[in-house]
Amino acid sequence: MADDLDASLTGLVSADGGTIEVTTGIHTGDVYVTVEPYAQAPDTAQGWEEIAEISCQSLSGELFVTPFMDDPADLPSLASQGPGSYRLRVHARGRDRAVDQTVIDEVVESYLIQSWPVADVVGQDALLVKATDAYGAQVRAQPANDTIVIDHEDSLDTPSGRERDILRRAERGDYS
Repeated sequence: MADDLDASLTGLVSADGGTIEVTTGIHTGDVYVTVEPYAQAPDTAQGWEEIAEISCQSLSGELFVTPFMDDPADLPSLASQGPGSYRLRVHARGRDRAVDQTVIDEVVESYLIQSWPVADVVGQDALLVKATDAYGAQVRAQPANDTIVIDHEDSLDTPSGRERDILRRAERGDYS
């Protein structure tokens, strides 16, 4: 996951370099995540509110789901065939139930990430497959590159917040 990737195309998933981010509706809390690595493109799973696809490359042969500020989840690698190019299909359900609530006690969002190897990611842009939730529509309506997520630990009053601000500005070439 990353802080400032542009999710405005799909409203669900974005990528930049070696980072892929899935945009959740909740601000802070747990979500259910299932991963399904395949040898070839599977059928699209039914019963999901939002579905989007994105391409990526795994130079190391590993591609793991990692919470924003935690260790990788105990899930198998999405790079099931080792190093190479992959297509990810991300499914979401429940993102409208607790949008931007700071703390929730129950898990209300679910995600399914399917992956399969592809010959080449060139020409395989992000694709919105299904769009029915209000939160996804809200994210897609935001101007490109205006989808920065700032959480309670990003306050400029904290050392980690100041460090993250310096990194964000450096990525944009702003060294002031």
